[in-house]
Amino acid sequence: MEEACCCHKTKKRDPEEYKDLIHRLNRIEGQIRGIKGMIERDAYCTDILTQVAAVSAALNSFNKVLLENHMKTCVVRDIKEGKEETVDELMKILQKLMK
Repeated sequence: MEEACCCHKTKKRDPEEYKDLIHRLNRIEGQIRGIKGMIERDAYCTDILTQVAAVSAALNSFNKVLLENHMKTCVVRDIKEGKEETVDELMKILQKLMK
């Protein structure tokens, strides 16, 4: 019951969290397909860039939700169990997200 990282750990998500994350990813996937279609239809550059910005915002929102869930479950649990290396892992992922 640990957070997925480099295929070493897994986490069993509750049904609501799972449903929300999948729903968000499905919407993002649809947005990406829409952008591809715009390229195929020779859409105007700024229209495409607007859609890319929307995808970026959706991915950022997905990351915020996933990170919050991770901190409230995996990180809290690990700290309670004395696994302080989880804080280092969290700091590394935060550094990647803030690039």
